[in-house]
Amino acid sequence: MNVSSMNALSSKPSFAALVPLRGGSKSIPGKNVKPFCGRPLCAWTLKALLHCDMVSRVFVSTDSEEIATVVRSIDSRIVVHLRPSHLAADNSTTEEAIYDLIDSCDISEPYLVIAQATSPQTTSRDVADAISHFLSSKADSLVTCVRTRRFFWNDDGTPINYDPSRRPLRQQWNGTLMENGAFYISTVDRLRDRSARLHGKIVVHEMDESTSIELDELSDWEMLEAAFRRNIAG
Repeated sequence: MNVSSMNALSSKPSFAALVPLRGGSKSIPGKNVKPFCGRPLCAWTLKALLHCDMVSRVFVSTDSEEIATVVRSIDSRIVVHLRPSHLAADNSTTEEAIYDLIDSCDISEPYLVIAQATSPQTTSRDVADAISHFLSSKADSLVTCVRTRRFFWNDDGTPINYDPSRRPLRQQWNGTLMENGAFYISTVDRLRDRSARLHGKIVVHEMDESTSIELDELSDWEMLEAAFRRNIAG
């Protein structure tokens, strides 16, 4: 590699990544380390981040020693931060875990990727593509979405995303972008100032429709695991 290429690589902005892994889960007990297609659930997202060349460091924030042990067994490069138990209660927010990590660890990278273990479909290519999109857009934060061509309504019988008197044909309709919860990108300095993970100029990164499922209920788990196994077999 010549000197100019090395300088170009070193001048690229660096991205740290955080995967919040709370110990408690009411809907699926032990969800974050429960075996999913032969690996702890969190391993899929962690591996995607570790295999992305644009991510310099991967952090896990957890209140659970059990989860910390599992994470360390997945890859020794992962930095485990044990957060206080009061920041892992049922009503705790992801933002609180983010602020705690930034206050407690030396996050020198200017950007943070916040990824969810409940979206194991996320690949290193997804993360790299989103980072490239984020940088080219000169954005402050990024949210991942999928495009859905479903019609949504309010409780009072009013439509949300279409005009019933001009009902569009599916193939002629652009649909609606829906947040899929896979991951976010934020500016670390804004997070230090206690901004929410989405702030400033927000850019939307569209992912494949297959990434719309988040593992929040056991039925989601069974459906997604079956789809995963079909893809592996194929």
